[in-house]
Amino acid sequence: MITHRELVLDTETTGFSPETGDKIVEIGVVELINHIPTGNYFHKYLNPQRSMPDSAFKVHGLSYDFLKNKPLFSDIADEFKNFIKSDQIIIHNAPFDLSFLNNELFIIGKEGIPTLQVIDSLVLAREKFPGSPASLDALCRRFSIDNSNRELHGALLDSYILAEVYLELIGGRQPNLELYEKRSSEITIENSRTISGSGSFNREIELPNRLTMKEMTSHKELIETINGLKNWSIYS
Repeated sequence: MITHRELVLDTETTGFSPETGDKIVEIGVVELINHIPTGNYFHKYLNPQRSMPDSAFKVHGLSYDFLKNKPLFSDIADEFKNFIKSDQIIIHNAPFDLSFLNNELFIIGKEGIPTLQVIDSLVLAREKFPGSPASLDALCRRFSIDNSNRELHGALLDSYILAEVYLELIGGRQPNLELYEKRSSEITIENSRTISGSGSFNREIELPNRLTMKEMTSHKELIETINGLKNWSIYS
């Protein structure tokens, strides 16, 4: 049997542009084999060697004080490259993450990640559902992927969400994904901090709901007018 390895990746940063000095502060990568999540992953927090803007802190809840003793990108670059190898990488809005990753690799004299190695799930979603919202949150709602109990949304957690979305975009989740989801809820990362929304995770603030107030109000009004959708109220 031919083994097809794919990687689902997300990053958190200090801002929007590496050209103005913004840096990566978190990398999360989830492994798929033959479109099935394996539970194998890569996850690192990084010291950006710069202050954290309030706007970025409100998004991911990672302060410089929390990150200052974490490794530099140069410290984990070889481990990262060895993990991704030359396998296909799935990223939502790939140009953003690639610009940061390739800038970091360029700074330390390493070869960047070629665009041909990357599948942009945002492009896939727009091609499959033209004119419809294609954010990660919108796709979770479209595919009934429950992320309502995820209080924190860092790079690794969003990679898990994107893995589920990607499998739906290419034709539906695999039969044993439920088993994977149960197993992934038990995975821990550094200092034995649990990933699952019901466990503990050492961020400094609780991040806001992924839905906007307008989206929550609109959806609540919808379910109140339609019978049989009571279970959907988890999104309101």
